[in-house]
Amino acid sequence: MFNQSILVDQFGRTVDYIRLSITDRCDFRCVYCMSEDMTFLPRDEVLSLEECARLVKIFVNLGVSKVRITGGEPLVRKNALWLFEEVGKLKGLNELVLTTNGSQLEKQAAALKSAGVKRINISIDSLQAERFKKITRTGDLNKVLAGLQASKDAGFDGIKINTVLMRGSNDDEAVDLVQFAIDQKIDISFIEEMPLGEVDHTRESTFVSNADTLKLLQSKYSLLPSTESTGGPARYWRVANSHTKIGFISPHSHNFCESCNRVRITCKGELYLCLGQEDKIDLMPLLREFPHNDAPLVTAILNSMRIKPKGHDFDLRRAQPAVIRFMSHTGG
Repeated sequence: MFNQSILVDQFGRTVDYIRLSITDRCDFRCVYCMSEDMTFLPRDEVLSLEECARLVKIFVNLGVSKVRITGGEPLVRKNALWLFEEVGKLKGLNELVLTTNGSQLEKQAAALKSAGVKRINISIDSLQAERFKKITRTGDLNKVLAGLQASKDAGFDGIKINTVLMRGSNDDEAVDLVQFAIDQKIDISFIEEMPLGEVDHTRESTFVSNADTLKLLQSKYSLLPSTESTGGPARYWRVANSHTKIGFISPHSHNFCESCNRVRITCKGELYLCLGQEDKIDLMPLLREFPHNDAPLVTAILNSMRIKPKGHDFDLRRAQPAVIRFMSHTGG
């Protein structure tokens, strides 16, 4: 057992946060995340929940203190709650968190709280039902809002909305979404659209800079800069006289790579060292070749720190996306 921070990359950054995708499947088809007609992975090419639990345990023993479970939509994975319960028991893990589209929360929020989930991020890109359905292609806003309420009823303190603004689509809702967060006494983060995967629009045509969004919000609210952090890339501002903070995740207008403390594991067991680069280590073959010996996996993970790149290089002017794989494949 290690249980100390020994994952340090070649640039001296300590990795203490993993984002694990447990499925590439989703019950939504968000326009910035995936194509309308997706081909999903065969079951035998996806990590079993037992393999997911094993990987998380190894990373926690190597000093990781925060684990985010993502997808696709993680809560559509059969028996996903078992994994949350297993991970929630791990000593040395400070935070087990979830990113979800909210569609399954009405039924599962209370059980997730009991399993040890500390915080929930819910993707909501519009408060207008028809527009929400257009962006998600299949989503029901009322169902998501019911899931948000169920999360509040379950006693979650850390609930945050994640929003991707797109020019000509929902960029006129920034103020409404912030006011909704204030009224709900929850937080909100704006995430700049990332050039991952081929979609049916050009990213440059829909891009909304967080710098512009911040300027707009500062004209409507008294915002106080904050040094608060949830361990990820967001930079926060407090809304004066409220319970709400606003985060900005800005891979284009403000590259946050200098403080990167995270790696991502796809549902195929690929360890990606950077969201915006293709550097990876395949862990699934080691999981299956050495089912009772963690040493080869530990060695591979330690060695991966040598190839973690300094940062991503997103350029919206490129004809092709920066990375061909969809966000749903890598994990949100």
